[in-house]
Amino acid sequence: MSGRVYNFSAGPAVLPKPVLEQARKDMVDVFGSGLSVLELSHRGKEFDRITAETLEACHGVTSIPDDYAVFWMQGGATSQCYFVPANLLPEGRTADYFQTGKWANDSIKEVPLYGNCHICGSGKDNAYRTIPTGDAVQYSKNPVYVQFTSNNTIMGTEFQSEPDAPAGSYLVCDASSNIFSKPIDISKYGLIYAGAQKNLGPAGITLLIARKSLVEEPVRPLPTMAQYCQHAKKEGRYNTPPTFGVYLMGRVMKWITDEGGLDVMEARNKARAKIVYDFLDSQDFYIPHANKICRSNMNVTFKCPTPDLDAAFVAGATAEGLRELKGHRSIGGMRASMYNAFPTEGAEALVSFMKSFALNHTNAATTR
Repeated sequence: MSGRVYNFSAGPAVLPKPVLEQARKDMVDVFGSGLSVLELSHRGKEFDRITAETLEACHGVTSIPDDYAVFWMQGGATSQCYFVPANLLPEGRTADYFQTGKWANDSIKEVPLYGNCHICGSGKDNAYRTIPTGDAVQYSKNPVYVQFTSNNTIMGTEFQSEPDAPAGSYLVCDASSNIFSKPIDISKYGLIYAGAQKNLGPAGITLLIARKSLVEEPVRPLPTMAQYCQHAKKEGRYNTPPTFGVYLMGRVMKWITDEGGLDVMEARNKARAKIVYDFLDSQDFYIPHANKICRSNMNVTFKCPTPDLDAAFVAGATAEGLRELKGHRSIGGMRASMYNAFPTEGAEALVSFMKSFALNHTNAATTR
């Protein structure tokens, strides 16, 4: 198969075509400098411009209060699993965590290295099909912060709104898979971090938006490279950053603004996901994973009646140009990841294939 396909990858994921086309030009000569964007010194004037434009683009996407710092770090969001408690959780104090899947668990297991971890709400008992709400949420007494993963790529669940942190604490959010997919009130958070490879850019760079007072100094002695303050003071250039990642992130954020901003992104994302969810709700061949009240607009998860049919589905879809639909190994099945830049036509093509596959394999499902 030649040409572009529909890329349902959970990350690294689809990027806006106009951004890719501009990047292709800048790979040879950026800003008329005679240099490739990949060849720029992170201390040179051209990269000064890229840094300034990326910061400006981030502020253009959403309103960021003056007392917040915007910067970026290497290592992906997984590194933030330990950076957060290392920098923010004093010894002997407690942080509350929502346990909603693998990425939340990756953070939870790092906390005891630095302080106490309290699980304030968990979806573990129901295979992470739901987001804990109401009486299922029990905060500890006087937590330093409350951390949650706003969208769970593996399970296909999403917080429909941010939780309310107890008085005296603040929210920390791993927003890697739905950052800037809908409007967000930054002032409700102490720290937001997001790996770029889903809605913002390429893998290897993480965007951070933090209340300045929280990242002025770490709460314990840390290696210099592990201190948020060093990266915040230098706007992500304490050491050599992933320069192409910074460039592409700025381009993607500018694209979001040019397309109409976060209200437009949210409307598109809801409408696109609805195409697939409406079909799932209209039939009895495929089995959705996430509970309806907390379904993700970014990642639609479902299974066929048997694992053999799952494998046949993925193979058949791939042959039709519907790529990267295989579900995470922890739950199997299929996962259709549709981020900001994913075309609506891809959702329509997926449903068309789902219909024909179910029609052709219903007998096989009922005889097993």
